[in-house]
Amino acid sequence: MKLLNLLFACTFFFISCKKSKDSDFFVNEDPSTFKEIGSIGIGGVGAAEISAYDPITQRLFVVNNSSTNKIDIIDIKNPSAPALISSIPLTSYAGAVNSLAVSNGKLAAAIEALNKQDNGKVVVFRTDNYNEVKVVTVGALPDMITYSADGNYILTANEGEPSNDYTNDPAGTISIIEVNNNYAVTTIDFSSFIAQETALKANGFRVFGIGNNFVKDIEPEYITISGDSKTAWVTLQENNAIAKINITTKTITNIFPLGFKNYNLDESAIDVSDLDAIVGTFAKWPIKGIYMPDAITILEQNGIPFLFTANEGDAREYTAFAEAKRVKTLTLDPLAFPNAATLKLDAQMGRLNVTNTMGDIDADGDFDALYSFGARSFSVWNGNTGAQVFDSKNELDKKALALGVYDDTRSDDKSVEPEGVCIGKVGNKMVAFIGMERVDAVAMYDVSNPIAPVFLQLVKCGDAPEGVLFIPAKDSPTKRSLLVVSSENDGFVKIFTPNTI
Repeated sequence: MKLLNLLFACTFFFISCKKSKDSDFFVNEDPSTFKEIGSIGIGGVGAAEISAYDPITQRLFVVNNSSTNKIDIIDIKNPSAPALISSIPLTSYAGAVNSLAVSNGKLAAAIEALNKQDNGKVVVFRTDNYNEVKVVTVGALPDMITYSADGNYILTANEGEPSNDYTNDPAGTISIIEVNNNYAVTTIDFSSFIAQETALKANGFRVFGIGNNFVKDIEPEYITISGDSKTAWVTLQENNAIAKINITTKTITNIFPLGFKNYNLDESAIDVSDLDAIVGTFAKWPIKGIYMPDAITILEQNGIPFLFTANEGDAREYTAFAEAKRVKTLTLDPLAFPNAATLKLDAQMGRLNVTNTMGDIDADGDFDALYSFGARSFSVWNGNTGAQVFDSKNELDKKALALGVYDDTRSDDKSVEPEGVCIGKVGNKMVAFIGMERVDAVAMYDVSNPIAPVFLQLVKCGDAPEGVLFIPAKDSPTKRSLLVVSSENDGFVKIFTPNTI
């Protein structure tokens, strides 16, 4: 009897420990000490754009459009020696794969059509044997895909870019896929907001291009979803806004215009010339930045959804329509810019790329204000109201300069180009990771207080990081936090981990 009781007690203890391990797993890590521990190259330009991780198989699934369209599978059971073990060919599904997401042993891939203006598709595979589970049709050019936390929904941001001659411009849409309803798809556009166009534009929302068609002009870019899987937020990059989605009712409830950043303030001083013979000349300038966020992620605290955005910026550049112009090519209003001749010098603001679609306030043919692309920062927004609660100002530029990786040749454009962002818990701190395309680095911030992020460190990565993926310690093969950075210009996937305390 004593032996049976002892066996029962031991069994109960084991089960209790396992439950505690799953729900309360904790490793005391120092979030300011991430360092590279593993690296693997899978191709050239177009490879390693986006990665997704499956904790069941401990494999990374990585976009590879460098030669033939495929998804490469990398075993990271030993993250110090990642191994390419297989690939999923995608040529039979037509166009390039743009994004990947994993949930419950299923891999979802967003694939554009051969003609990018046609509807795209989502293909779902098993993560263990790579067998196809389902193929569904979504909107044109599905650019980003994600699962809800409960795994019940797949959402895609369908960018709907125009053709190069602008004769075919599909609507930008959001597709909501119900996993447990045989992957039923509902695709929604922004037509219900047409009546609000004037009010939205007054607050910084952009509708521009040939035709200025509200529904066709909106271009969804990236998605984040609340922890209860009921609400999503989608960046509308070219439009300078964030949309809020009710997943349950499959409706768009809000569009939050993001306004503009004032570069004529000391804390937002920037370098605007690549020909001033000085690397990192930060000064105040009479221009504004259009936030135009790419990636977005969420941190929920005290009932408030805080949205973190990487404010990359993106100009429309097509054969039939190109908005980016250098300041020196524009006619500046003499009252707004009394020193226009000086400002237009190459060593001043002359080289800076700005949009020609905004700034002629009185419609007299000259520019009364200047707006450049992106904000050279990451921001935090209240997801309920759209209000900005934090912006990193010029800190990303200055940290890159201090590390010796600042790319002065990009000063006249979008500088460091914050592109990717993710958040994870490292030790007892919440940490944001911001990938910067033009300095090949990732910045890390303690965001335990989301309205007051604190810089931790900056690490070098591959060429043009596109995907920034955090693997929490509880899901990691090492039971330590991992950061996976995939870079589209050199095709490298790099893995980082912090020190324990």
